[in-house]
Amino acid sequence: MAEEKHHFGFHHHKEETPEVLAAKQKEKELYEKYKEEEEKHKHKEHKGEKIAVAAGAFVLHEKHEAKEHHAFIHKTEAKVAETVAVAAGGYVLHEHKEKEEAEDEAKKHKEHHHLFG
Repeated sequence: MAEEKHHFGFHHHKEETPEVLAAKQKEKELYEKYKEEEEKHKHKEHKGEKIAVAAGAFVLHEKHEAKEHHAFIHKTEAKVAETVAVAAGGYVLHEHKEKEEAEDEAKKHKEHHHLFG
């Protein structure tokens, strides 16, 4: 194996063994996997936010219609929309947590990748 020495012996560089190269490649693949997973959860989180906002707007609309027309159907639709808004909020929290976990895993594998590199 070739060995390099720089001034005053501060930097020693040896060729990387196949085991080290394989470990680097695995860490890089795991890092990329978790980054992709993080992006997926981020997109799901944003979709959930949009659903929650739309359901909230529909709740306001139906409550207004219920007051204006005194119709039971509008009250029922408002209750259903409230349920959807709450469920979407829960989904957003779930996806946010999943995104953070994927982000933490990616950081962990990025740190390992740098240890080998």
